[in-house]
Amino acid sequence: MNLTSPAFGNNQSIPAKYTCTGQNVSPPLQWTGVPPHTTTLSLMVDDTDAPGGHFTHWDVTQIPAATTSIPEGGHVGVEGTNGFGKQGYGGPCPPSGEHRYVFTLKVLDENGREVGRGELIAKYAK
Repeated sequence: MNLTSPAFGNNQSIPAKYTCTGQNVSPPLQWTGVPPHTTTLSLMVDDTDAPGGHFTHWDVTQIPAATTSIPEGGHVGVEGTNGFGKQGYGGPCPPSGEHRYVFTLKVLDENGREVGRGELIAKYAK
């Protein structure tokens, strides 16, 4: 699977618009290569450089299998509680230095097993 964003490239800086110092809206995402027999998708955005080991910025489950993108600020599926204690997207907001933010889209079959994934990494420093 190929997960991309028209707002930033893989291993590139995420624009401030999508962070706590900007508008704090979720970036646009798009993907291709979803395998046949996919039942649902899930999306997780984690700061892997957080002081506690990782920090969840977005947790979305039950994304319909036919979905191929999420527009800027868009909502699909069921959004869980992020590490800030709020539902939905919470943009990058590192306490210091540059952090990596891993966007992971998982493909799940009818039994809930992962059958594919795509990743996109963004970087950000205040």
